[in-house]
Amino acid sequence: MKGARIIYSATELAWIEANRRTVRSKAHALFIAKFNRQDVSLANYIGLCKRNSWLTGRTGRFHAGQVSWNKGKKIGAHPNSAATQFQKGQTPPNRVPLWTERVDQDGYIEMKVPLSNPFVPRQKTRFMHKHRYLWEQENGPVPEGHALKSLDGDRTNCAPSNWDAIPRAMLPRLNNRHGRDFDQANPAIKPTIMAVAKLEHVVSEARKGQS
Repeated sequence: MKGARIIYSATELAWIEANRRTVRSKAHALFIAKFNRQDVSLANYIGLCKRNSWLTGRTGRFHAGQVSWNKGKKIGAHPNSAATQFQKGQTPPNRVPLWTERVDQDGYIEMKVPLSNPFVPRQKTRFMHKHRYLWEQENGPVPEGHALKSLDGDRTNCAPSNWDAIPRAMLPRLNNRHGRDFDQANPAIKPTIMAVAKLEHVVSEARKGQS
C-alpha cells in the first residue's frame, strides 16, 4: 500500500548490503526470488539502498585507461539510414553551377564564385555578393572598416563604377536616421548627400583626434 512502511529483517538487510555492487535490477530480482518479497518493488529496493548509502561504486563515467565496450567493433548502419546516405560520386540535389545568381533577403544579388569558403576551406566555391566580387576584381579587397555603398541606390546594379568603398561610420549619415534616406533620394541630389556625409565624417574623425 502506498505510504506504508516496509519492514526488512536483519538477514534481508545484510543480504542487500552484501550485494550492493550488483546491478540494481538484477539484485532486486535475486532478492525477490530468495526472500519471496513480492511487496518490494524495484523503486523500494533502490530507495532503501540510497538511504543507507549502499552505493554500487559505479559513477557512469569513463576512467583513465578504461577501454570502451565497442572498441574495435564495426557497427553497421541501419537499413533505413543506409538508404538515405550519400553514395560515392553522388551530386547533392541542391548543387548549382558556377556563376549562378540569386537575390538575398536584403535585395542584393549573390553569385557563386570560384573562391574558397573562409568558414569551410575545403570548399573551393561559395556565394558572395556580386557587386563586391566585381568591385574587388578591379580594385582589390575592400579596405578594413569600410563597406561598399551603391551610388544610385539600386542594389541590383552591380557595375563596379556604381559602388564606392566608404567608412562604415558613414553609413548612419546616409540612411533615414539623419532624415536623408540616400537610397530613396532624388538621383540629382545623391552626389550632394554623399559629399556632405563624407565631409561630416572627416570633421567628426578630426574632433575625435583632438579630444
